[in-house]
Amino acid sequence: MSQFDVAIIGSGPGGYVAAIRCAQLGFKTAIIEKYSVLGGTCLNVGCIPSKALLASSHHYHDAVAHFEEHGIEVGKVKLNLEKMIGRKQAVVDQTTGGIKFLMDKNKITVFEGIGSFEDATHVKVTKNDGSSETIEAKYSIIATGSKPSNLPFITLDKDRLITSTEALKLKEVPKHLVIIGGGVIGIELGQVYLRLGAQVSVVEFMDRIIPGMDASLSKELTKVLKKQGMKFYTSHKVKSVNRKGKAVTVEAETPKGEILSLEGDYCLVSVGRRPYTDGLNADKAGVKVTDRGQIEVNDHLQTSVSNIYAIGDVVRGAMLAHKAEEEGVMVAEILAGQKPHIDYNLIPGVVYTWPEVAAVGKTEEQLKEEGVAFKSGSFPFKALGRARAGGDTDGFVKILADTKTDEVLGVHMIGPRCADLIAEAVTAMEFRASAEDISRMSHAHPTFAEAVKEAALAATDNRALHV
Repeated sequence: MSQFDVAIIGSGPGGYVAAIRCAQLGFKTAIIEKYSVLGGTCLNVGCIPSKALLASSHHYHDAVAHFEEHGIEVGKVKLNLEKMIGRKQAVVDQTTGGIKFLMDKNKITVFEGIGSFEDATHVKVTKNDGSSETIEAKYSIIATGSKPSNLPFITLDKDRLITSTEALKLKEVPKHLVIIGGGVIGIELGQVYLRLGAQVSVVEFMDRIIPGMDASLSKELTKVLKKQGMKFYTSHKVKSVNRKGKAVTVEAETPKGEILSLEGDYCLVSVGRRPYTDGLNADKAGVKVTDRGQIEVNDHLQTSVSNIYAIGDVVRGAMLAHKAEEEGVMVAEILAGQKPHIDYNLIPGVVYTWPEVAAVGKTEEQLKEEGVAFKSGSFPFKALGRARAGGDTDGFVKILADTKTDEVLGVHMIGPRCADLIAEAVTAMEFRASAEDISRMSHAHPTFAEAVKEAALAATDNRALHV
């Protein structure tokens, strides 16, 4: 029987990063992955492929809608969806291949198969051919991730009634794509196919899209996407979804109690994700699972069994790849006797539409609910020279700061390159910066980042310079 210091079940961003950090710290490490490729949801059917399609569709849309205004005449633009999907897969293959290289480089043993506990120190690996082997591990880290959720009355056929996984490999552009769920995944994939020529309708149960983010971001993104042609039906409760031939009918109850009927040729069900523990046999090891299907952990990500830890989508908190990575590093360093920490308030959230949406810290709604006195400063991208030069003038940056201390409590932005700009806010908040601190820092001109400085100035006695 092979023996290891640490066995990690799942090779997504949480699992493979945990494996690398464990190996760096001198642990003999194994990683168990049920599929033939490493990388989990994020690299194979999540973050990476969706961003590849967002990038390709953005180029296509620019060529169709914006090149001419820049003085670029290209004639009739033709879409080759098969090639676009093929490029996406090439990006995925290169990225997952890179993870295999990192496993080899760090001398991490990779087992292909389903990892299931036999007890607290033994994990059985069942391979695709039915054979199995058992390994012994002093410590185990559960990093089995999540799967798309569904509504109980919807039967997904993965042909016309699809999840995000199938939406990444369609063989045609839908004529009318109906999306159930106005969260990050649905909105991102909706914009991909909107750019490629589909009619896109989003049905959302809550009163706004991206409901977990600051309301001002939701309002602005809705306005911009409506301008691009996307249709929204918020505060609508889906009652039934049926397919007949190539037609899919979605019926939803409106806020007035009436029934809205939408007919499309594809329906993307994007109502969140659920923790994935199928086949794990957590109970055999004594690991407790919550009513929501999450692995129960303490502040050190330790399960109810002292030598078993859990990270990422399978535990509480936001289902984000970078959150899982931080947790993977944290557990590895705890096992090595170090004292790492994670400030979950400072894990940023991003929507990779264009304009991009990003946020860190508290929203206005949260601060009001908590009774915290705050001040707000905003700056619109349309007042920024770099934004006008590139033609990307939608959106704004908003900074929320404590009224008494001026400490930055939250930063919320929608606009060009906000997925990257949010890192400045995270850095500032990690060091307990005030709005005044950010406003005094020199920002290169002309850049999109100047909007952050101007928002800080606006939050500091309303001193923004360019509005």
